[in-house]
Amino acid sequence: MSSKMSIQQWFRPDVLAMQAYHVADATGYLKLDAMENPYRLPEALRAELGQTLAEVALNRYPDPHGDGLKDALKAAFAIPAAADVVLGNGSDELITLLTQALPADSVVLALEPSFVMYRMNAQLSRMRYVGVPLNDDFTLNLDATLAAIATHQPAVVFVSYPNNPTGPRFARQQVEAILDAAPGLVVVDEAYQAFAADTFMDLAGQHPQLIVMRTLSKIGLAGLRLGYAAGAPDVIAQLDKVRPPYNVNVLTQAAAKFALRHLDVFDAQAAELRAERSRLAAALSAYAQCTVFPSEANFVTVRVPDAPALFAALKAAGILVKNLHGYHPLLQHCLRLTVGSPDENTAVLAAIDSFFA
Repeated sequence: MSSKMSIQQWFRPDVLAMQAYHVADATGYLKLDAMENPYRLPEALRAELGQTLAEVALNRYPDPHGDGLKDALKAAFAIPAAADVVLGNGSDELITLLTQALPADSVVLALEPSFVMYRMNAQLSRMRYVGVPLNDDFTLNLDATLAAIATHQPAVVFVSYPNNPTGPRFARQQVEAILDAAPGLVVVDEAYQAFAADTFMDLAGQHPQLIVMRTLSKIGLAGLRLGYAAGAPDVIAQLDKVRPPYNVNVLTQAAAKFALRHLDVFDAQAAELRAERSRLAAALSAYAQCTVFPSEANFVTVRVPDAPALFAALKAAGILVKNLHGYHPLLQHCLRLTVGSPDENTAVLAAIDSFFA
C-alpha cells in the first residue's frame, strides 16, 4: 500500500509560502480603504433594477458573449469600432487570463509600487516578474523603465494609469514611449479612468500591442465584478480562448446593461468625488506633517511621520483607511484614503486634526 503524500507535497512550494490576499474586516467602520464609490443607486433606480433582475432566467447559463453587454460598453465608453472587447469577472480575472495565455518563463514588467495582482499573477503563471521602481515622488522613471525593457524584453508591460496605490497619472508621452519600446504587449490599466484627465482608449484596436483594461468597480458597481479589456481583435481573440465560457453571470450581465442605460447618474457621482478629492487633498496639504501626492484616482495618498500610529488612531475613531507602510520601500509611512461622501471626508479630516493637535 502506497504511503499518503503530505500537504507540502500536494501543493507548489511557492503557493505554500504565499499569504492569501487580505481584505480587512470593515464591520462597524466608516469604510475608506478600498476605493469604493460611497453612493448607492437612487431609490427609484434600485426598484427598477430589482424588477429587471427578477426577470433574469437563473436556471440558464449566461450568454458566453455577454448578451449585448460588449456593444453597450463600446457605446457607453467610446471604444473604437476597430477594437474587440473581452469581459472578465473583474479586471483581476483579465490579468489572470493574460498571464495564462503568455509563454511560461517569459517576463512580466510593471512599475512599482503598483497593483499587487500584476506580480501575483506572474508568479502563479510561472512567469518572471520584473518591477521598476518609480521616482521618490511617484512619477515614472522613464530611463530606468526603458532600460529594463531593453534588458528583459518583457512579454507584457503593465501600466496603471493613473497608478494605484500612489495616485498620480504618468505623463502620456512617457506611456507612449513605453509602447514604442516594448517588444510585447502593453496593458494600460485604466481602473480609475472616471476620475482621470486622459485615456488611451482612443488607440484601442489601432495600436497592435495595446490593451486598455477597465472595470466598473470604481464608478459604483464594485459588487458586480465586471472588468473589460479592449484591443486589437487578433489579441483579444487569444484571451477569449483561455476565458471560462460562463465567467460573467446572468445577474451581472443584466445589472451592468441596466447601469449603462443610466450612466449619467454615475457620471454625476464621479464629478462629486473629483470635487471632494480636491477638497480632501487641499485640507490635508494644510498640515505641515502631511505630504500629499497628486491624484487622478478616487483616493488620496499621503505620507506622515508615523503612518501606523495615524492608522491606529483613525481605526479607533471608527474609520478604516489603507495602511501602505511596509508594502514597498517607497511607501514608507504612507496611508491611502479613499474619497468618500462629503460627510465621510469631513469625519476623516476631523479625526486627523485631532491626531495632529
